[in-house]
Amino acid sequence: MKNTYPNEVDVATENTLDKPAAPAFAALARGLNRLGIEILRFGLVIVLLWIGGMKFTSYEAAGIAPFETHSPLMNWFYVLLGQRHISDLLGVIEIALGIGIALRYAAPYISGIASLLSVGMFLTTLSFILTTPGWEPTLGFPALSALPGQFLLKDIVLLGASVFTAGEAFSAVTTPERRIEKTFSVTR
Repeated sequence: MKNTYPNEVDVATENTLDKPAAPAFAALARGLNRLGIEILRFGLVIVLLWIGGMKFTSYEAAGIAPFETHSPLMNWFYVLLGQRHISDLLGVIEIALGIGIALRYAAPYISGIASLLSVGMFLTTLSFILTTPGWEPTLGFPALSALPGQFLLKDIVLLGASVFTAGEAFSAVTTPERRIEKTFSVTR
């Protein structure tokens, strides 16, 4: 199946100087854009699958517990399900989102929905920066500690990747062809 890149800017005609790009650089930019789209999408998929798989380990379940217990969005869930079960549920969600995003060329609509859902997930995890104690005590705001601050900060990039892959996938959704039949009356 041929890969299409509907969001790709024609870098040969669009740049910040309103001048045509040199042909060699325009070709290089198009190639880098195509490669970047795939690395961004499948990098996001790998991260979701890998981290989702880790959620089934005791190590990861214990590691995310402080985030869940301090979050008003997740604390009630933690109390309801417990450390092990909430971690397993999050693992299932992350793996499902990763698989959904990976389906871009087979089912772009599903990929777009999975990307949008991952936007919500990353917004939730970014909220942990505000709810989980984690400022470097000797430096104060805005110095983030390694855990949780710097650990969660990477989710800004993952959020951007999710927004981009949602837009890119939805731009590939086509409308189904409709068959229009005309009927003619043969009576006079």
